[in-house]
Amino acid sequence: MSQDDKNSEIIQRESLSAWRDAWERLRENKLAMSGLTILVLLIIMAIFGPLMSKYDYFTNNLDATNLAPSGDHWFGTDDLGRDMWARTWMGARISLIVGFSAALSDLIFGVLYGGIMGYVGGRVDEFMNKFSEILYSIPYLLVCILLLVVMEPSLLTIIIAMAITGWINMAWIVRGQTMGLKNQEYVLASRSMGAGAGRILLRHVIPNAMGPIIVTLTLTVPSAIFAEAFLSFLGLGVQVPVASWGSMISDALSSWMIYPWRMFFPAILISLTMLSFNVLGDGLRDALDPKMKK
Repeated sequence: MSQDDKNSEIIQRESLSAWRDAWERLRENKLAMSGLTILVLLIIMAIFGPLMSKYDYFTNNLDATNLAPSGDHWFGTDDLGRDMWARTWMGARISLIVGFSAALSDLIFGVLYGGIMGYVGGRVDEFMNKFSEILYSIPYLLVCILLLVVMEPSLLTIIIAMAITGWINMAWIVRGQTMGLKNQEYVLASRSMGAGAGRILLRHVIPNAMGPIIVTLTLTVPSAIFAEAFLSFLGLGVQVPVASWGSMISDALSSWMIYPWRMFFPAILISLTMLSFNVLGDGLRDALDPKMKK
């Protein structure tokens, strides 16, 4: 064989791991990367935004009510003279905390519950699946509203309310993935070598189902953010003086035609956050799909 023939057989493309290959495909998706960039900026502003203003988010100033955006108050003020810039980014903190807490609940309860259902199977799967169906039949927001009525409305109460039933969709997705993976050769080989069910589930099955899990997490966050905003809009969310995008929109609703900036900034940010998470989730779904490999 000539040297040219040997060179032609050399693989020209660098061998990439599955995760790096997915990252490279995600980088090529400009819309998904735009969403990721916006989310990173929102997280940074949620952390440092309130500190950038000389005003806090809770102090009333009746001499500066309903001021339009200016060099002094960048987002204007509300009907109590509170700085809208500080309140808007404090609302971003609340929304992101709720969203990421819901995702963490999905990751802990949903993944473990669904993994056990799919791996054990039989009567255990049937019982656990029926139990999750009963919980799912109860309207999600109704559970949140009832718990918030019984308990004192607060950020912790909202997180607990969303954790009660919010993990069920994740559990069903992981169950389906586990049922397809538990009979793969590497799982059977690990079982034949004496590995226990817990080790197989945590070391082999769940890591290989991380693609759908990550995509589901990115779609869980905007749903939780919207639910928190809706509850705060109804007055069942975080209580004054804590700021929330939903409560800010509710306060601005009666006079939005006269003072539109009071509604514009929280409304545009909650829309932008939800849109960014959704386009990122779509991009991750395509990037983690093996059928999309070139």
